[in-house]
Amino acid sequence: MYWRLTSTLDFQSWLDIAFGYGLLLAEIYALSVLLLGYLQTIWPLRRLPAAMPADPATWPSVDILIPTYNEPLDVVKQSVLTAVSLDWPADRLHIFVLDDGRRKEFQDFCSELGVGYIARSNNESAKAGNLNAALELTSSEYVAVFDCDHIPTRSFLQICIGWFLKDPKLAMLQTPHYFFSADPFEKNLHTFRAVPNEGELFYGLVQDGNDLWNAAFFCGSCAVLRRSQLEEVGGIATETVTEDAHTALKLNRAGYNTAYLAVPQAAGLATENLSRHIGQRVRWARGMAQIFRVDNPLFGKGLSLSQRMCYLNAMLHFFYGLPRLVFLTAPLAFLFFGAHVFQASALMITLYAFPHLIHANLTSSRMQGRFRHSFWNEVYESVLAWYIMRPALLALINPRLGKFNVTAKGGAQGQAWFDWDMAKPYLVLLALNIAGLIAGLISLAVVDYDSGGLFTLAINLLWTLYNIIITSASIAVAREERQFRSQPRVAAQIPAMLRLPNGKTVACSTTDYSATGLGIQLPPELERLEIGQELHVALFRGTEQRVFPATIVFSTDHHLGLRFESLTLQQQVEMAEMTFARADTWAENWGQNTPDAPLVGLREVVRIGVLGMKQLALHGGQAVRARLQARPIQTRMKNR
Repeated sequence: MYWRLTSTLDFQSWLDIAFGYGLLLAEIYALSVLLLGYLQTIWPLRRLPAAMPADPATWPSVDILIPTYNEPLDVVKQSVLTAVSLDWPADRLHIFVLDDGRRKEFQDFCSELGVGYIARSNNESAKAGNLNAALELTSSEYVAVFDCDHIPTRSFLQICIGWFLKDPKLAMLQTPHYFFSADPFEKNLHTFRAVPNEGELFYGLVQDGNDLWNAAFFCGSCAVLRRSQLEEVGGIATETVTEDAHTALKLNRAGYNTAYLAVPQAAGLATENLSRHIGQRVRWARGMAQIFRVDNPLFGKGLSLSQRMCYLNAMLHFFYGLPRLVFLTAPLAFLFFGAHVFQASALMITLYAFPHLIHANLTSSRMQGRFRHSFWNEVYESVLAWYIMRPALLALINPRLGKFNVTAKGGAQGQAWFDWDMAKPYLVLLALNIAGLIAGLISLAVVDYDSGGLFTLAINLLWTLYNIIITSASIAVAREERQFRSQPRVAAQIPAMLRLPNGKTVACSTTDYSATGLGIQLPPELERLEIGQELHVALFRGTEQRVFPATIVFSTDHHLGLRFESLTLQQQVEMAEMTFARADTWAENWGQNTPDAPLVGLREVVRIGVLGMKQLALHGGQAVRARLQARPIQTRMKNR
């Protein structure tokens, strides 16, 4: 960077100045975030659970708060059923559904199950206001917050509360957000459980690194807070739309500790499609920009230097939209206009830049390989860059701009389709880079370059080709895959027993489960069972056994698909205990992705880029044919 600032800025024209300084600012941003990221993750704390006292009679009281607004009961129900199953003294466990939708079916469900139901008369301050209203009506010493689609394991409180008893100044302990359904990247690119998803780096490494510096963030769900210290800072922050991170910042400013425990103790639903996913990230970007504007961690009392740097990097991260777009278009300045954004020879650029790029990628692979594969960050950021750029910059100018949006979860998607609206920015970027590549190749054929000019052209062509791969991969994400089930299934092997109508029992195991059914692996000697046959299935957890009525909806020689029939509310609770509430279900898969290999990562991104081009050709052709077929009909309607 010293060489860049002292030896490459001798621009000769206003065109060079405009493009050159634009690229320089993007590079400074990228290097700043890189170095702050090294600071954040230099030494992950890897905190272990702290033991609880041996006598449960001494354990504190806890309120479980589950806020909901417009989510269907089927999404919320499973979280409440597993909350009822938490291993905690019943007289010190209080569960509340906070219904900002004020729906009678929710109230009736809570009444039947015997859990609390709180509904306020307005929706002021959205989720933060909902939680604060509940804090005024509850009184337990600790508060555990779960988004309505996050399902806790039975061990959640025993794993988390021990640290509060050990550290009187601990105000908040966060656990990972783990998802048992595929997000749009994983679903549309077929990478679920093969490539770490967009959020795994944060929960797998960054939060653990923050914990070393006492700067772990509250993430709005799967966390425990000490009521007295939360109330001291005014409850959940309402000044910004990322109320969770802002609340953690306030707790740290007040001199209290925050912690992170990298043991998945809950799992939830990921956003189902690209538009919802982008909407969620836009809210995060807007909220972090608001905090940067109204409660900047660089200023004010109460934070150590390391805490300020961790919070600063979290907020700077969401300003990547504009720099990412600069990197995706920078070589076009030379290919279209002949602008020299580097006032240096191509050889010098290569000698200075390439070692840095190689070192940065190898370092990232070494540090992040379990939770982020090489080059995938380019895809994630490119998909979101256009959409988060404007709200983040506007919130920086005026924090009041924009509004809170709820991320919808749950539901089936009956057919595959291409989201042309979401893909528009990538299509424009792809077209520009393809045009730049063609312009460069034409220039190569007709212009008599010297060796230096030829080297410069080659660098820009390679950069443009890489950008084409990244934007093509972004387009591939916009092709929404079919989603048949409204209830995603979790792959898991659980001991089971089938009880057939003839009295015969068959030992087997599950292959997957959901709230409404099971997949069963049959022993090879069993005769094929008929679809529609009713039976009972027993599930086991240790020495415990629970039996459920079911119907066969799918049958092969070695596999059954079962659908539960008319489970009572008590059986639904028992089913949750046997499946979603198992403490080992999520922890076994945590950080178990294939380790990163940079060249393999590059090959995968190239493959996804090729897939994106194929999808564009296929769906583009379908769209053109559909329009041509519709034109004669429109002509006839006009003639009438």
